[in-house]
Formats: sequence, structure tokens, C-alpha cells
Amino acid sequence: MRILLVEDEKQLVTEVKTFLESEGYICDLAFTLLDASKKLADSPFDFILLDLGLPDGDGLDLLPEIAKYQDGSSIIILTARTEVDDKVKGLQEGADDYLSKPFSFLELKARMHAILRRKSGLKKDQIQLQGFTIDLSGKSVFFGEEEIKLTAKEFSLLQFLLINKNRVLNRFQLAEHLWGDHLDDDYQSNYIDVHIKNIRKKLGVHNSINWLETVRGLGYKVKI
Repeated sequence: MRILLVEDEKQLVTEVKTFLESEGYICDLAFTLLDASKKLADSPFDFILLDLGLPDGDGLDLLPEIAKYQDGSSIIILTARTEVDDKVKGLQEGADDYLSKPFSFLELKARMHAILRRKSGLKKDQIQLQGFTIDLSGKSVFFGEEEIKLTAKEFSLLQFLLINKNRVLNRFQLAEHLWGDHLDDDYQSNYIDVHIKNIRKKLGVHNSINWLETVRGLGYKVKI
């Protein structure tokens, strides 16, 4: 999952980036409104973590650009401001949530998962599918009491398909999610197909995974 962190406090940026990457996220950085504006126009992001007090203006001014270029992305405002009006304005103009500084990284993670659940229609982090328990927060898969070992990339791919359940995702969307950059088209397709094959092999030993579908000529989807 790709995240844009818009923040000018260098120490906080380092700490948040380190935490997010340890959780398997791809984290891009912007320290100013101008820098953020360029990145928003160039690349898709799943989450945007947006500071309000930036060197060249108010982070709230980016919300119209996010709405224009980042359809479907989720926004969490990071702010040291205590004014209720700023928070209300941010939520009214498209932000999904806000966190007041200083904040716990574990709370940030929990807020992100809550937003993903709400937008994807999932009621909780643990999903039950034909005997499988898939824990999105714990990044684990079980069949009954037995844990099924997936690589970080395999789990990330499965998680992304689950979050976008009943929606067909093409190989390039899936590759963007996994690697966060534009690789050679054949490289993307081949590696996505290999990851899907491995997921099916590891889970299929235990039970049918007919809910992980190949949509010929288009891509893959999880049907729930």
C-alpha cells in the first residue's frame, strides 16, 4: 500500500516513515505544498497523511487537488492545531480522520485500518473464508489452528485484493500497490502471476480457494 506523507518536521518524518515501512507500506515524502502538489499529480496513493502547518502554506489547501487527482485515496490530517474549526473544515472537505500531535504510531495504524474497513465494507480485521482466517492487522493466515506462511509480498497482495473485494484489479494496479513504481510491463505481469500462483498453492493445500478468481484478460478479484 502506497502512502504520501506530507510533513515538514524532519524528525517526525523519519520516525513515521520508519514505522510505516516496518509495517510493509511504501512511503513517499513531501515537505512542502509545492512538492506534495507535484507528487499528487504524478502518482496514485492509497493514503495521504497531511500536516496542516507547512512552510509554504496550509495543508488544507491541498484537499481540492487530492479530490481531483487521487480518487479513492484516504486522508488523515496530522495537526498540532487545537482549533475545532480547522478539524471540521478538513473533514467537510474530504479528510477521513485526523490525529492530533503528538500521536502514537499504533493509533495511526489503527485509524488507517478502521478507514480501510469502513471503505471496503469489512466489519473487522479478521476475515473468515471457507475455513481460512485472514487477519489483516496481524498479517497472518490460518486454516483452523494451523498458520499458513505467506511472504510479505504475498500477504500484501492478498490483503489488497480483500480490501477491494468484488472488484477486478489488473496486474498494473496490483504491481503499483506492491512496488510503488513503474516497472517493465512484462516484469509486473509475470511477478503478479507468480505471487497469485504461490498464494493459491499454499492455501489450496487446505481447502478450495475459488473465492480468488482470475478474470481472463482483466486481472484478479476476491469474490465474497
